Parts: sequence; C-alpha cells; structure tokens
Amino acid sequence: MKNFNIKRTSFEKGLRSLLAILPILMILFTFASCDKELDVKTDFPFKLQVMPVPKNIAKGETVTIRCNIKVEGHYENTKYYIRYFQFDGSGKLSIGNGKAVTLKPNDLYIIKEQEFRLFYVSESNVSHNFDIWVSNDKGYEQKVSFQFNATDK
Repeated sequence: MKNFNIKRTSFEKGLRSLLAILPILMILFTFASCDKELDVKTDFPFKLQVMPVPKNIAKGETVTIRCNIKVEGHYENTKYYIRYFQFDGSGKLSIGNGKAVTLKPNDLYIIKEQEFRLFYVSESNVSHNFDIWVSNDKGYEQKVSFQFNATDK
C-alpha cells in the first residue's frame, strides 16, 4: 500500500505543479500574441456609379458623363485615379467640375472628389467606343465601357 501512496503523492505533486504553471503560460501566450499597433481597415472596395448617357453623338458634340464613387467603408486618405482607352472613333475626354483637364489615353490622373463629371467631345463622324478605369491606391479597380453611335446634327 505504501508504494501506491508514494506514486499517488508524486502524481498529485506533478498535477499541482502543472496546474500552477498553466495560468502563467496562458498569460504569457496572451501577451505574446498581442500587437502593439491598432489594426485599422483602410482598404474598402468601391463601386463606380454612372448616370445614363445618350446613345448617339454628332461631330463636335459634347456628352456629359456624371460619375460617383460609392465606397462601402470610409477612410479619408484613400486616393482615386482614372485612366481611359479609346479603341473606336476620335474624341477628347476631360474631367473637372470647373476647370476641365483633358485626359490622355492610358495616362493615370488623380480624382480629387468622389463625385465628378467627365466630358466627351466627338471629333469624328464614326461610332465611338472607349473604356474608363477608376482605381484606388489599395488595388481596387472598376471598369466602365461607353459606346456612342455617330449621328448627324
């Protein structure tokens, strides 16, 4: 019987030691896994909303394209950019609510406001096709395609 009590006593001592060390280990793991910096989400997806535009355009005519960037979250320091590529027709695309800036194909331009207007001026009597891409500095991008059929004034 004494042998059994000795084994039982040593087992109990080991178990007590383990139970005493376990809370200390849990506290150490908890503090070791904490990061000192606050994790703030700064990359939010967005959608580019475009108001309807006419289907036809004549040479020399200007079409206003009203655009709005709708963001799912809010982070003030996000920067938005626009670029475009025209693959049919000839025309100029500009951006601005006051002083308009004429865009060059495939060049990246910063968008200063989330609500903005594009102005497309036809320079030919053929159909016009172009795409615009709006992206942000977090890697999200939206593409919108436009097609205008040629018409006489």
